[in-house]
Amino acid sequence: MAKTAQAHWKGSLVMSLALVVAAGSSAIAAQGAADLYSEKCAACHGDKGDGDGPAGKAMTPPPQPFSTALNGKSDSWIGTVITKGGPAVGMTPAMPPHPTLTSDQVKALISYIKGLKS
Repeated sequence: MAKTAQAHWKGSLVMSLALVVAAGSSAIAAQGAADLYSEKCAACHGDKGDGDGPAGKAMTPPPQPFSTALNGKSDSWIGTVITKGGPAVGMTPAMPPHPTLTSDQVKALISYIKGLKS
């Protein structure tokens, strides 16, 4: 009986640690996405994705808010805009490409941006 209890306790500990690690990596990814967004996107798109960043205000027309611009758009489409720029999807060349981002960074940015539009 003692071995069974010990095995159960060890199994629970391993599962708990796995959950902490998984939650921690999500938090790190979210922080990384927020930092990437702030560095690469917020100047035009604004802190909340409303198209009202300082550089966006100087554009004619300014970037559309994500709440309307991303309606019906797939993650793949958003990823293409991020990595290849606006012209890749028939949009303005004012949206620059970011080809050096990793696929994980792009996925994190997509998730972050979709969170802003809600």
